[in-house]
Amino acid sequence: MSLAALSVVESAKRQAAYRAVDEHFPVNARYVGIGSGSTVVYVVDRIAQLPRDRTDHVTFVPTGYQSRELILKAGLKLGSIELCLELDVVFDGADEVDPFLNCIKGGGACLFQEKLVAISGRKLIVVADFRKLSPSLSTHYAPGIPIEVVPPAANHVLARLSHLGSTGPTVRMGGTAKAGPCITDNGNFIIDAPFQDGFIPVASSSISPPRPLSPSSSAVAVDAGLSPDTGHERVGGSDVLGKEEGHPGAAVGMGLGANENVEELARTLKGVVGVVEHGIFWAGDRKPVMAYFGMEDGTVAVRGHTSQHH
Repeated sequence: MSLAALSVVESAKRQAAYRAVDEHFPVNARYVGIGSGSTVVYVVDRIAQLPRDRTDHVTFVPTGYQSRELILKAGLKLGSIELCLELDVVFDGADEVDPFLNCIKGGGACLFQEKLVAISGRKLIVVADFRKLSPSLSTHYAPGIPIEVVPPAANHVLARLSHLGSTGPTVRMGGTAKAGPCITDNGNFIIDAPFQDGFIPVASSSISPPRPLSPSSSAVAVDAGLSPDTGHERVGGSDVLGKEEGHPGAAVGMGLGANENVEELARTLKGVVGVVEHGIFWAGDRKPVMAYFGMEDGTVAVRGHTSQHH
């Protein structure tokens, strides 16, 4: 990626994070969850800019090593999910977000802690850049669904994932600095499970086949202030823009009508022996009430229910 493109992406992340904090950091907050990922850096940066009388009494709960270090370096009060079970709000990033606000998370191998913190919050707010907008999960985030598994069960889980229709699930390696698999903070492995064409199951899969889709199935929901007279569909209280050439949501995938497939797969993965947690954030666990996306043109697109700011 060129320096110019990188600058656009980082600026987009910052714009989304700053607006999310400005609109959702509670006036009388006591406990706030801080997620993981590159966009969360700007969340903590914005929180650190708030008046100290708004943050000195707040305990910040991290989802892993990265967010713990961000909290400490910002001079904020560090807590833990073991001691803080009810959080006022949780700010986190995402690897991919669909029109129903289902998310894929876990690219940084913190998905178990991220989900534990998310379900402890009164609301989850996601911040990301335009590249994370998707018409259907598993179309934009190439590695697929991150799944944390206990090491002895890895081969069994890989076999089950293939049976469910995953195309080439693999145990994530630790990178150049480590020989062997990536090890999570809990001592487990991560399996990355891509699903071809989003969550469209293969014929032999035990997951139900999708319903027929309309021509507008690849769609993206934003609060762009569009008139109800435009004829666009509505998802999550926001207008849905049809697939447009060059739009970040213009990829082949399940799109609208696929929510039931996301939920069925999420439930199925929960039942596989050896799976500790998966990276689908959905209604059965916790998905965001709002998601903020920094766009290439400097604006911030918002998905969700705009009445749920505070």
